[in-house]
Amino acid sequence: MGACCSTQFKYKGRRYEKDGSDEKEDEGHHRDHNINNDDNSANVTRIGHAGAIVRLQGSSSLTSMYTRKGKKGINQDAMTVWENFTGEKNVFFCGVFDGHGPSGHKVARHACDALPLKLSTMHQPRPSAKKEGDKDSSHKHWEASLIRTFQELDEDLSMEDSLDSYCSGTTAVTIVKQDQHLIISNLGDSRAILGTRDNKNQIIPVQLTVDLKPSLPSESERIQKNGGRVFAMEEEPNVPRVWMPGQDCPGLAMSRAFGDFCLKDHGLISTPQVSYRRLTPKDEFVVLATDGVWDVLSNNEVVQIVASVKRPSIAAKVLVYYAVQAWRTKYPGSKVDDCAVVCLFLKKRPSVSGTLSDISQQTASHVNGVDPKGKKTEEGETVINCDIVVDPKALEEVNRINGNTIKQRSRLGSLSRDKITTDFGGQTQS
Repeated sequence: MGACCSTQFKYKGRRYEKDGSDEKEDEGHHRDHNINNDDNSANVTRIGHAGAIVRLQGSSSLTSMYTRKGKKGINQDAMTVWENFTGEKNVFFCGVFDGHGPSGHKVARHACDALPLKLSTMHQPRPSAKKEGDKDSSHKHWEASLIRTFQELDEDLSMEDSLDSYCSGTTAVTIVKQDQHLIISNLGDSRAILGTRDNKNQIIPVQLTVDLKPSLPSESERIQKNGGRVFAMEEEPNVPRVWMPGQDCPGLAMSRAFGDFCLKDHGLISTPQVSYRRLTPKDEFVVLATDGVWDVLSNNEVVQIVASVKRPSIAAKVLVYYAVQAWRTKYPGSKVDDCAVVCLFLKKRPSVSGTLSDISQQTASHVNGVDPKGKKTEEGETVINCDIVVDPKALEEVNRINGNTIKQRSRLGSLSRDKITTDFGGQTQS
């Protein structure tokens, strides 16, 4: 929903055009970072700066990540998880990135790779920050590092000849979890939410970010003060977009982004909104996702789905699966958008054993107010969004992919995850 909608145009003698590819939807999942397998739930990691574990795909005891391309062509979403970030044990960096424009997939994956590396290099851990009286100072230190990192990354993009980011860009939503401190940064219309418990022990959502769109008065005012234009097209009367002063392009549905240098002199900025939250024992998990999820699922639906999944390792996969089904149900005439999800669980859940039937029954009783007609995924998980129609063919395909994943993992044998490496910068268009 946030992609550029412009047609071909010229600027200073140079021709730009929207990517017109319309590939058949891949019922499987795109291959991240040149990984040669059919399912991005396989665990693939590498060692990053200061010894951090960079998770390219798959899951860990506290994280789940998954992406699936829609029907618009190349998957322009990217995601990453860094464990032991900045070399500190149990510090996490998580991020999702939603590219747009002809080279949006390249810009998103570049930002996905470069942002945590740059932040890790720039932000030096301070021993005094762990003292009780220094919490605010630690938050401010992270905030300054994040803002500077975002701005420097955008400057680097402007000078990167291998990436055509003049009319292409990406959003970014990231979190850093350090002990009970959560630092959230947002650039664009991806979103982060927290799943927490209320006084009645009901799981409820808390939105951690604001969708930075031109529909926000403050964002629209900044853009128009700098000569940019904000208006919606006739076919999308409820979607204000950002346009250049003299041309009906590029039509961005977000007001902040990396790249998109055609609009950087006209109010589009790369400065993130940074916020802080101190976690409590009632907080269960954080979900980061691109707008392909939020366009069709509410915050409450998302936390209920994630909370109902008994195996955290597949939480992101189940959420993406139901987002795809919601697209087909709610917008049957529209192309399904790319979806990317990262779930960070704030406490370890007890392992679940037993048959799939047992698991689904336990899940149903675990979710408060679950409809007795709740849908079940191929994993045997019950979720509460009963308005979503499950496509049997899609279920069969996911079953096939899961079977291939099990076989692949058996072939890997006792290989250490840390030894499964890949060229972090050589990602393919998929």
